Order: sequence, then C-alpha cells, then structure tokens
Amino acid sequence: MKFLGLIRANLFRKKIRFILTIGSFTVALFLFGVLAVIRIAFAGNVDIAGADRLVVINRTSIIQPLPLAYADKIRRIPGVKDITYDNWFGGVYQDERNFFPQFAIDVENQRKVYPEFDIPEDQWQAFVKDRQAAIAGAATAKRFHWKIGDRIPIKGTFLGGTWEFNLVGIYHGTRNADDETQFWFHWKRLDEQVPAQYKGHVGWYTVKIDKPDDALRISKAIDNEFANSPFETHTDTEKAFAAGWVKQFGNIQFLIMAIGSVVFFTLLLVTGNTMAIAVR
Repeated sequence: MKFLGLIRANLFRKKIRFILTIGSFTVALFLFGVLAVIRIAFAGNVDIAGADRLVVINRTSIIQPLPLAYADKIRRIPGVKDITYDNWFGGVYQDERNFFPQFAIDVENQRKVYPEFDIPEDQWQAFVKDRQAAIAGAATAKRFHWKIGDRIPIKGTFLGGTWEFNLVGIYHGTRNADDETQFWFHWKRLDEQVPAQYKGHVGWYTVKIDKPDDALRISKAIDNEFANSPFETHTDTEKAFAAGWVKQFGNIQFLIMAIGSVVFFTLLLVTGNTMAIAVR
C-alpha cells in the first residue's frame, strides 16, 4: 500500500497516455461484447432446438416441396408422436428491408409440435375460425407497432399481389431464446392460391417423437420410406438442421475467434507498449 501514491501519481503524470490506454481497453472490451452477442444470436436457436423434434425436407433442397400425402405415412412410423408442416412465404411488408419470417402453417397440429409458443386460447380460436387471420410473434408486433385487430398487407414475392391478413393473435416464447419474429397464417389459404403443380405440397415437415434416443432410427425409417420415390427426403434432428442453416452464412465461429484473437493481440501490444514507456 505504501506505493499506492506513487502508482497514482505515475498514472496521471501523462494524462493523454493514460486516456489513450483506457480508451484502448474500453474499445477492446466493447468488441468482445459485440462478438459474444453475435455468437449467441447465431447459436441461440441451435442450442434450444428440440431434442425430440425432427425436420424432414426434400433431399434435393429445402426449396423443393414434398407431397402432403407424406404426412400420414410418416405418422404411422413407430415412435412418431405428432407431425406438422409449413411453407415459407417470403412476402414483403411495406419495404423490402422489413424482413421477418412468414409461414403458412398446419393449424391443426402446430401447437402440438411447438408447445413452447404460448398464445391465449381465445386468440388461437379466433385464428382457427378465420381463413384470413394471422398470428405474429411478440417481437415482430412490437417492431411494427401492430395490435390485435389490425389489417396487415403483405406483398407476395413468389405468388405476387397483396395478401391482407387480420391480426387476431400475438404469441410469446416461453424461453428466453425462443423466436418471436415469426408470422403465421393458414396453409390452406396458401394452397388455394398456388399454381396447380404446387397444390397439395408443403415446404417441410416437423416431426415430434416419443423418445429423443430414437431420433436416428426414426430418421432412417422416414428416409427409407420414400427412397427411390419422385420426392426423396432428408431427415435430421432439429438441432442438426438449425446448425446446418447457420453454416450457410459461413463459419461464424471461426470468424468470431479470428477477430477476437486480433483484438486480444492488439490489446497486449498496447498494454506492453504502455508499460515499457512507464518503466523507461
């Protein structure tokens, strides 16, 4: 403690040097924080993906459809508890920069497979009864200042035209990392509007299974069921599917580690240089 006064005096002897050093530390810590947030944002959905859910897509690509008739065949496979299906819509709200995921969903089975999405029963029943109804995630509703009863126009990109929806419900995730940005509407409404060659087809299936330990067996059983058919399938656990989706953006983990290493090395240089000057 007897050197405390000497240390304090030396720190403030060169105020500009002191301010620049503290500033370097602050910037470095800020960058570390930003990198941590980015990593969590990309990995969050992967970490919370259901261990008891499988995703079934077309073996060629997720943009290729699957027949609706596959649902009953998958449901009969031992170990399958529930199944639902979705279609990506990809519309635009007001401006192309206003991106949020829009899905045409299977109204009958959505909540059975995704129990983590909480919505009041009266709002859900209003959604079920109205073919033009829609449900928005809490984050998206807050972003655009939507409220129940609003009429939401979405400009179609694939089908064209403006689709209008009655917002009858807002869902919340029961876990911190649950996705609250989605926008749901009736799959049957979409099926009525698509060209004839796409009618009776879905984007992908999500399968809820009884035991997570049976995921590999059930995945193989599903793919074997449709092997050598015009629409072969590729089945993965939801976690593996989410991880593969993130990898399409590049090796995020490597980029974060590389940038973090450069920041840390720069911080060491700044600290070493400051100490050398002080000692001299």
